[in-house]
Amino acid sequence: MSNPIITLEGVEKAFGKNLVVKKMNLEIGEGEFLTLLGPSGCGKTTTLRMIAGFEDATTGVIKVEGEHVETKEAYQRNVNTVFQNYALFPHMTVYQNIAYGLTIKKVPKDEIHTRVMEMLRMVQLEGFEQRKPDALSGGQKQRVAIARALVNNPKVLLLDEPLGALDLKLRKQMQVELKRLQKKLGITFIYVTHDQEEALTMSDRIAVMHDGVIEQLDVPNEIYEHPKTRFVAGFIGESNIFDGVCEKVEGDMITMKSKNGIMTVKGEGFEVGEEMHIAVRLENVEHASTPVDGFDLPGKVKDFIYQGSVIKTSVDLDGGQEVNYTRFERVSEVEEGERLYIYWNPSKAVAIKKSN
Repeated sequence: MSNPIITLEGVEKAFGKNLVVKKMNLEIGEGEFLTLLGPSGCGKTTTLRMIAGFEDATTGVIKVEGEHVETKEAYQRNVNTVFQNYALFPHMTVYQNIAYGLTIKKVPKDEIHTRVMEMLRMVQLEGFEQRKPDALSGGQKQRVAIARALVNNPKVLLLDEPLGALDLKLRKQMQVELKRLQKKLGITFIYVTHDQEEALTMSDRIAVMHDGVIEQLDVPNEIYEHPKTRFVAGFIGESNIFDGVCEKVEGDMITMKSKNGIMTVKGEGFEVGEEMHIAVRLENVEHASTPVDGFDLPGKVKDFIYQGSVIKTSVDLDGGQEVNYTRFERVSEVEEGERLYIYWNPSKAVAIKKSN
């Protein structure tokens, strides 16, 4: 990344003795859609608020376009924020809400009108100028909030779970609209969400956060296909995760022993006796009536869950762990209570180092 528009260097934030963001180093490129993804309390919103200027960093450096902004007020930074509750002024019309920032800056009225009408066209709200927020749907309010932020021509738009209050169908529609808008404008978006599917759908890169640190920063398909930590493997999508010890290494093939039995995975950099994890996606799990070479994972079919496009099957392994797998077939190939052996293509699973 040649010229990052946002840089965080050793940024930390403490509330009393509680350190919620720890030694964060992050560079965000111009025109990038970066998502901060993680569960509640992981530090993602606090990170966004430090970039915005609503929270002061306890230690560290924050730069916007190469300029230190740690001591600048929020209004002095070339960034704008869209909140989950939209924060629209209820007594103002849509036009007045969008124009508010330009009015405060004393921009000429003709220019205000031109820019507001351009934003209304861009977010497909022409004809809504005189409506009050109470007369708008959730999706329309969200678009007004985005237009109000974008009309100021910010270099960076910060979005704090802006789709969280919408129903599922509208949220999915707005995900597509937001991504299209971001690509069209070329503005840097920094997006906070706990919704993994949302992050995978919209982002150029995802920073998965846990307990105040970035566990993995990568493009969506790498985050999904090659999680670097046990937390990421468990948080992104659905995976079966096994804990055990490396028992044998032959080239790039690793045999791991766990309480559930023996299993094999393709990977590098592991030593015999080392504690490790194996993660395998539900769609990559196979089953057989007899043990498969490299695997000894016997179990019994527990139940089935119909999920529309797929059937999820749960298997109780003899070692006590439950394993799930999915199939597109509408009718299951096995019966409840049936004995079977679990396995997978070793290249379709991920070997993960045990975290310190």
